Amino acid sequence: QVQLVESGGGLVQAGGSRRLSCAASGRTFSTNTMGWFRQAPGKEREFVAVIAWSTGSTYYTNSVKGRFTISRDNAKNTVYLQMNSLKPEDTAVYYCAGSRSPGLETVRSAFNYWGQGTQVTVSS
Repeated sequence: QVQLVESGGGLVQAGGSRRLSCAASGRTFSTNTMGWFRQAPGKEREFVAVIAWSTGSTYYTNSVKGRFTISRDNAKNTVYLQMNSLKPEDTAVYYCAGSRSPGLETVRSAFNYWGQGTQVTVSS
């Protein structure tokens, strides 16, 4: 099993920045990629970004390209999501997820492990 714990959420003004962290523990070697998803009230959980542990390759959903950056620290088994130029529509619970798939997956079903989520609220 892999345990994922997110941190870094909170309240931020529009145009501001926030960095989320996701610490992985347990059988972390079983995951090949790590992703961030988010879920706004009344909406489906949606893909945000994904990164491969080994190569550092990344992929983003269009709405966050140029504003968000996903990165990883292999030594710390930690993945980050740097969020800049935040907008009120970025308000959501952000979830970290781990996938055993070798590809850069973007669908929920491809991810095997999930964190509990951290709330990010962007005020206008």
